[in-house]
Amino acid sequence: MSLVVTGATGQLGRHVVASLLAKGVPADQVVALGRDEERLAGLADLGVTTRRVDYADADALAAAFDGADRVLLISGSEVGQRLPQHQNVINAAKSAGVALLAYTSIPHADTSGIALAAEHRATEEAILASGLPHTFLRNSWYLENYTDQLATYAEHGTVLGAAGDGQVSAATRADLAEAAAAALLLEQPKAVYELGGAAFSLKELAATAGDVLGKDVTYTDLPADELTKVLVGAGVPEQFAAILADADLGLGRGELYVDPADLQELLGRPATSLSDALRAAL
Repeated sequence: MSLVVTGATGQLGRHVVASLLAKGVPADQVVALGRDEERLAGLADLGVTTRRVDYADADALAAAFDGADRVLLISGSEVGQRLPQHQNVINAAKSAGVALLAYTSIPHADTSGIALAAEHRATEEAILASGLPHTFLRNSWYLENYTDQLATYAEHGTVLGAAGDGQVSAATRADLAEAAAAALLLEQPKAVYELGGAAFSLKELAATAGDVLGKDVTYTDLPADELTKVLVGAGVPEQFAAILADADLGLGRGELYVDPADLQELLGRPATSLSDALRAAL
């Protein structure tokens, strides 16, 4: 069986390749696609087949999928360009006659009002229209979105957000990657997995960070436009800052909350907890 992982040079993709190998998949059955030649070389050192492919290159995708049995489409990173890029992958997968196309989406993609959900929803619709056997891996936020800011929380003593009391079912990249690998190996995966760990509010995030750091950390809730300005002041491009603030509003509406059962089912264990992830980031 040939398993193709697109976007394999990204952080999630590299974890997926590692998870497939850890699950006993022979390296010569894994094909890793990506744009970063240096990172591809690192994957090749693991024994997997690597191919330098860009989502915008339809011909290269078609060649890369030759003989593929199952494909994991890891969503592109270029907001605003995802749908045409993803469509190239879908077309190549259909031409290759793959037995399964898995796609990393966003929670409740078919109903979510988060701006980031629009391209995911459109991609899911395109996959459905293709008629390909599929599974949608609707990943909630990465815990790393928060654990990577631990030093900032320590410096300023606060977590900033615009989410009110909403809860997010964040999970580590490693856990979500392991779940994706598990789904690829199932004989008949479900059509949709809503994937996330134990949910927490940003207020609970602040309290847990404070416990880990041994100091007081509070949550400061801001209007979305003020949060956008703060992020811009911290060096985040304005358009992306607005997207992040919008996502916080969606978090507040419960659109990043999922039951942890699907992730636990694929992992065969509970997902890594917020506390454990924060401690690992120290």
